[in-house]
Amino acid sequence: METTLATFENDVIAASMLTPVLVDFWAPWCGPCKTLGPMLKKLEAESAGAWKLVKVNVDENQELAGYFQVRSIPHVVAFADGRPVNQFTGVLPEGQLRAFLNQLVPQGADAERRNAHNAWATGNRQEAIDTIKAALALDPGYDEAHMDLIEWLIAERCYDEAKDEDKLLSPKTTQDIDARYNALKTELDAAADAAADLPPADALYAAVEKNPENLEARFALANRLIAGREYGGALGHLLAIVERDRAVMDDVGRKTMLSVFKLAANQPDLVSHWRRRLSVVMN
Repeated sequence: METTLATFENDVIAASMLTPVLVDFWAPWCGPCKTLGPMLKKLEAESAGAWKLVKVNVDENQELAGYFQVRSIPHVVAFADGRPVNQFTGVLPEGQLRAFLNQLVPQGADAERRNAHNAWATGNRQEAIDTIKAALALDPGYDEAHMDLIEWLIAERCYDEAKDEDKLLSPKTTQDIDARYNALKTELDAAADAAADLPPADALYAAVEKNPENLEARFALANRLIAGREYGGALGHLLAIVERDRAVMDDVGRKTMLSVFKLAANQPDLVSHWRRRLSVVMN
């Protein structure tokens, strides 16, 4: 497959979230490229879909070549989970090329985790949950897989099971500043509170309307909205808390906004808007 600047996001970045992608920067006049290209195509066919080959003609896509600092071709960049993870320049012997690919294609728990993500992306949610549990059976200390499971259990409203899973995370993840964990913990706490003892949303809206300075009601309402993934509304109330009193619950408004930004990462315009609003208040 040939890609361009216009299609790179879909052909490489998005595709690598499901399957590793090898990007071959080449040109028709490049002699070594004519050696490497067929080798890569052969190995891609042998892999039976374990990874995907995408080619970039540097003559026709100089901006892409410049972005990846391609100074000599052939130049190959490997992508996984939406980001470049390895690269090489020139023609590798087939044995070295196979070793390079073996490092790229996940094995064991990593393979199960990738299968789980593929299942979730295609709507097979129970299969995804079962498969990520299989990954954790192979590697009980795999925190990223634990966080996948927590995220999916929240989406399925299995809050008690998600809380149990939260307890299995290592202190390195829960005590260090891990943006993904902080976001998941915010969503889990909000969802669990909303399902348990938070007042109904109508009552919280009424309490805030009656007294805009009722910051506890605002925070409870924000949690209700986070649980429903209504991030814009939640951010509005959290910002109101920051504007009024940053000392409330140890700066809970600002800290929760940062977690919501992570939760709403697939809504970049929303996140950008509220980041600017928060920046103005903080300055």
